[in-house]
Parts: sequence; C-alpha cells; structure tokens
Amino acid sequence: MVAVRIHELHKSFGAHEVLRGIDLEVSGGEVVCLVGPSGSGKSTLLRCLNGLETATSGTVHVGDVEMTHPDTDLDAARRHIGMVFQHFNLFPHLTVLRNVTIAQQRVLRRSRRDADRVALANLERVGLADRARAYPAQLSGGQQQRVAIARSLAMEPALMLFDEPTSALDPELVGDVLAVMRSLAEDGMTMIVVTHEMSFARDVATRVVFMDEGRVVETGPPAEVLRAPRHERTRVFLQRVLEPGRDIELR
Repeated sequence: MVAVRIHELHKSFGAHEVLRGIDLEVSGGEVVCLVGPSGSGKSTLLRCLNGLETATSGTVHVGDVEMTHPDTDLDAARRHIGMVFQHFNLFPHLTVLRNVTIAQQRVLRRSRRDADRVALANLERVGLADRARAYPAQLSGGQQQRVAIARSLAMEPALMLFDEPTSALDPELVGDVLAVMRSLAEDGMTMIVVTHEMSFARDVATRVVFMDEGRVVETGPPAEVLRAPRHERTRVFLQRVLEPGRDIELR
C-alpha cells in the first residue's frame, strides 16, 4: 500500500525555488531517509507533507488524503501524521506526562485517564516511564527528544516524519534517540527521516533518497546509494560527509 505519493511538487519562497518537481512514493512500513547538503529542500519537503508549508504546485497524498487540496481539513489530516523536529518544543511548565497527554485530550478528546494510560505506555516505549513526573529542564537533550517522540506516538500516527532529530544533541546523547527510531522501524512504522546520520541510514532505511538543489538526484537501497552511488553529485557529497575511519566506504 502506498502511504505517501508526491507528484511534481514545487515550492517557492518568492523568487527562490526550493523544491523543483519532486516525485516520490513511500510504501507502508518503509523507512525512507532523505540525505543531502543543507539547503537542498529536505526539511521543506517534510513540511509540505503535513501541510506546514503550502506547495506552490503539484500534489501530496498521505494515505487517501490529498494534503495539497484547498478543501482538505489539514487539522484532521495531521492527526495521523507525527512529526519530530530538531528542537523538542516541549512545554517547560508542564511535566513530561502532561506534555504527552495534552494533545491527546484536546485533539483526540481522550479522557485524562485514557490519555495518561497511553502516555505512560509510550514513555515506557522510549525508556522514560520513570521520568513522567519530571519537568523538561530536569532532562537531558536526548531525553527531551525521546519525550517528543513519545508525544507523537501517543497520537497513534500512521506516518512519522523526523526532521534531523539528533542534530541539536550532544554526540553522546544521539545513540538513545536513534535506538528508539530503530525500534519503531522494527515495529513497522512508516517513517521519513531527514538525517545526516549515515550509519543509521545504512542500517535502518529501506531506501535512501539523495536530494540536491530541490531535486531528487538518486534513490535506492542504502547499500547502493551510500556505497556505490551512480551519480557524481552523490559521490562528492558522501566523500565530504563521511569521516575517515567511518564504517561506510565508497566503492
């Protein structure tokens, strides 16, 4: 089943064209990693998928819903799409538990008891059930990001979008967040991930999409795109981002 279908997607900010005719399909259960240089349009593409940015032209379907149709109820459609940003966007005055329950109650109209039950289950899933009564300031950056993931999961999305979820973290905190994402992939969650973590893309992605200057340059299984890219632009990018001694080597 096709979970996401993008056709001839263009997005401009004034005279600056950020997306230049993106065509992409994602099947249910796939983990697609978007890689490429800064400014290539990866984050803008994610934001177009859930309607945070309005496409200039083209279409985006998530499931059976056309997100780009002017009559689409985006608030209703977003209930089935989770998004985790670079920064955690937690409410600092609320406990971890309340951060995970508030959207459930206000959007899904769950009772406080049901919202607490779902929240605690998802905090357990990300390894933070024992921190439910803590406040964000009492958590590390990695823990806060895992709370943000639990908050999205509590809404029971069919699709999860991750926009460089580890880029704001200290290096020693990255592993715990990636471990949670690996677990979601193993559970069959459909995921589109903007990332610079090439080892994660290699090990977890079903497909890697390399973007540059608002276009999809190359797409394929991680072993092909990351180790034996067909396009010179992909090869140049990988040579710049892969450090000596890393466990991905170009052929």
